[in-house]
Amino acid sequence: MSESQATASAAGSTGAEEIPGGRPPVTVRCADGVATVTIDRPEKRNALSLEVIAGLRRAVAQVKADPQARVMVLRGAGDKAFCAGGDLTEMRATVSAMDAHHGRGELANLFTDLWSLGKPTIARVAGHAVAGGLGLALACDFVLASDTASFRAPEVDVGLWGFMITVPMLRSMPPKLVLDMLLTGRKFTAEEAKQAGFVRSVSPLAELDRDVAALAATLAAKPPETVRLGRDAFYRVLDMSAADAFAALHPLLTVVLGGEEAAEGLAAFAERRPPRWLAQTSTIAPQPTKEE
Repeated sequence: MSESQATASAAGSTGAEEIPGGRPPVTVRCADGVATVTIDRPEKRNALSLEVIAGLRRAVAQVKADPQARVMVLRGAGDKAFCAGGDLTEMRATVSAMDAHHGRGELANLFTDLWSLGKPTIARVAGHAVAGGLGLALACDFVLASDTASFRAPEVDVGLWGFMITVPMLRSMPPKLVLDMLLTGRKFTAEEAKQAGFVRSVSPLAELDRDVAALAATLAAKPPETVRLGRDAFYRVLDMSAADAFAALHPLLTVVLGGEEAAEGLAAFAERRPPRWLAQTSTIAPQPTKEE
């Protein structure tokens, strides 16, 4: 797939929003087993218009279908905002009430897409992660933040409530902390978020991309089918009772033990060599990166 096809696929082919200058609002590139999905609306603080949400869903589907993409990194263009949440001004001006209602459902579908991707996800957060942007970051498996990042759910301050982001918040932090953030709208610094447990690490801004790349490379080196089965199982049992979870997990252990990756891993262990996982060919062509 060419660079133009990759960006067009994420943007859509039916009159999807484009940023002035012709660039699509969501782009995808893949290199060395890592697919990077970028919300490219820095002039709007990477806010979530309906077209951006649709573009993100297409991008996640594209990454899921690519056998070479073993890890997905989600980022916002620039370093001032990861994502400022819903583009309320645009929705109020250009979208009908019914379309806006369905669009909010699409945000929930995007969260579900991320959980069912079958591949590890990393949110690279520099700048603000606000409202829906907070939910988007927390719907990823890992959140790596710059020391300039901040996290906030301020909907209550404008007479709204973070209904849709409640679920990824509850999957990422203790319930009382979720309620605290939703009721007060207070801002968490990156260090406070790390102490609260929903940010994995905090880096100086100049070192953030290096640390994201290091984690992505570590994850990309793991056996992909085992990772898919294990990660899917993790999200499947989150809301189960212990008894139901054990019943779901037990047969998966047998499946994994009988698989090619376990055979290769055990052989490599016995032979004291690194395992060699099956290589795949990417369906997303590597794209040149611009200054970010």
